[in-house]
Amino acid sequence: MTEGVLKKTPLNDAHRSLGGKMVDFGGWDMPVQYSAGVIEEHNRCRTRSGLFDVSHMGEIWVEGPDSISFVNRLTTNDVTKLEDGQAHYSCMPNKDGGVVDDLLVYRFNSHKLLLVVNAGTTDKDWAWIKSHHSEHEDVGLRNASADFCQIAIQGPEATTILQGLTDTELSQIKNYWFTEGEVDGVGAIISRTGYTGEDGFEVYAAPEFAEQLWNKMLDAGRFGDDDGILPCGLAARNTLRLEAAMSLYGHELGDDISPLEAGLGWITKLDKEGGFIGRDILAEQKQNGLSRKIAGFEMKEPGIGRDGFDVYVNGEKCGVVTSGSPAPFLKKNIGLAFLPPEFAKPGQEIKIDVRGRHVAAEVVPTPFYKREK
Repeated sequence: MTEGVLKKTPLNDAHRSLGGKMVDFGGWDMPVQYSAGVIEEHNRCRTRSGLFDVSHMGEIWVEGPDSISFVNRLTTNDVTKLEDGQAHYSCMPNKDGGVVDDLLVYRFNSHKLLLVVNAGTTDKDWAWIKSHHSEHEDVGLRNASADFCQIAIQGPEATTILQGLTDTELSQIKNYWFTEGEVDGVGAIISRTGYTGEDGFEVYAAPEFAEQLWNKMLDAGRFGDDDGILPCGLAARNTLRLEAAMSLYGHELGDDISPLEAGLGWITKLDKEGGFIGRDILAEQKQNGLSRKIAGFEMKEPGIGRDGFDVYVNGEKCGVVTSGSPAPFLKKNIGLAFLPPEFAKPGQEIKIDVRGRHVAAEVVPTPFYKREK
């Protein structure tokens, strides 16, 4: 990429025609919001449906007889437990127990996996994965990020809207499962996954069909009606995932943050056969106890605990906010912070330094928002 030139998803023109406010997001020209505004986009996704362009995400194929053992060695979750058509959330740890990236692993069959990684770390992830490929492993690797568009349709009405565009019976796809089918006549991967805390799907297809699929989903969702689907930008994507207490790489996860510290022990299978990179460090962390862990908080006084703000207990600085903002649906100011374990328990009173003013907050259980099943 030429220095100073932003990368564009196949939907860049569509965002601009819809009045998207475009920003530089990790080298990508992406919409932060549209004319309806962040609050309306957020709440429409919670109550009706929202449409997201996530085509900037990276996709890496891992194919060959040793695919499962290879990816199992690189990630914390147990790939051997996946069935054909199933996906799971995982982390790629480094040798020190930090996180190279968090990702989704899709199993197509015993010889074919798809890794979906974060946009800003795709090049780093690709280099990391290649560097750990042994010549003794029968595995083929391909960075296929340019071969896909990815559109996420989320919210209570997402299934109904998407069902009108496909013969695939969506009700048969369980959460974190996927299938291959057609959407509006376009061959696609249809995955019951998302990053909003809502039910919904992520549709992967060839980039030349991105505008067709995007526009058809907007039309099917009655875009323009007072209660129709809304295109949603990066800002609403962030507030939605924060209400659902989902980790964001670079905030709750990073090269110097372990999955255990980030509250992701549930995807860190220390006892799986064969182990994985960084396993011994993480096992030691678990045995000796953590020095910090992620916790949710709710502001008790006017003020917003923003990313990077310091946290105090009894007048002593003891932690830092990783993510914080107003929660549009909950109508509260919330956030996530790293705290010593003894202060990370619900009910703990904390103070957050909001531009020199120590503002009262309280540690609360997460997720802040959980949809009704």
